[in-house]
Amino acid sequence: MAAAITGSFVTPAQAAPSATELKKQIEAASNKLEDVTEQYNAMRVNLKKTQDDAKKLQASLAPAQAALKAASTQVGNLATTSYKQGRVGPMSALLTGTQDGLMDRMSYLDMLTRANQRDIDTFTEATQNFSERQAALKATQTKQQGQLRALTAQKTAIQKDLKKLFAMREAAYGQPQETGGSYDGPIPEISGKAGIAVTYAYNQIGKPYLFGADGPGSFDCSGLTSAAWRAAGKSLTHQTKSQWSETKRISRDDLQPGDLVFYRSLGHVAIYVGDNQIIDAPHSGTVVKKRTINIMTPYGFGRVV
Repeated sequence: MAAAITGSFVTPAQAAPSATELKKQIEAASNKLEDVTEQYNAMRVNLKKTQDDAKKLQASLAPAQAALKAASTQVGNLATTSYKQGRVGPMSALLTGTQDGLMDRMSYLDMLTRANQRDIDTFTEATQNFSERQAALKATQTKQQGQLRALTAQKTAIQKDLKKLFAMREAAYGQPQETGGSYDGPIPEISGKAGIAVTYAYNQIGKPYLFGADGPGSFDCSGLTSAAWRAAGKSLTHQTKSQWSETKRISRDDLQPGDLVFYRSLGHVAIYVGDNQIIDAPHSGTVVKKRTINIMTPYGFGRVV
């Protein structure tokens, strides 16, 4: 059976690889795709933040523009007064009115001049800062969009690899992907929001893995953990590294149901359900399942607070 594909996951061979070897190749390709997809998700989060920053920057210029408008109005009033009554300044202040009000008029003129200049200086500084930051944000956004395109190309290539691997498995063994039924066993009684998250995870067992999905019909790894905690009223970003940052570091000895277990240098995440068991969405070709925490060496542990 012809089997040469991109990424060297499959090597040319006369016969189909064994079920064990094919499983390893699919898992290797899936893990690589998961890593790329997590990078892709992270870039999307960063790009959105850059776009939000640009909107905030645009809005931040409004106060400076209002200050300049007020200063311009004040300067215009002075010019009108000067035209109608003669030059407004220290000399006119000295030659008009009474001696008793001279100092008040001089103080007012000085204060008005300084206030106008401050408004103009503030606007000048704000617009200069705006232009510099706008240029920096635009450059960052352009760079991020380029990285997204590169990651999308990698993702597409690996998905093609997986499609061929699944086709090989179907041809050799009659089934392209792993299947599984829903969970019908007991669900541990856990109090609080952690209990809601764990119960949600149990109810997703048997649903297919799909990159970028966070329910209700399919999930990827961080999509499952974010959906479980969303059901409990807590917001977690649909991205493994972000979830690492959003949770409190704990030790393995401190693990409680509802905590998150991270693997493969933050390439994978699962929800702990007690008794050294996790529920996770493993990778392409599989379904959400309950299994031992020791599927691989954990990278670390996090608690949603």
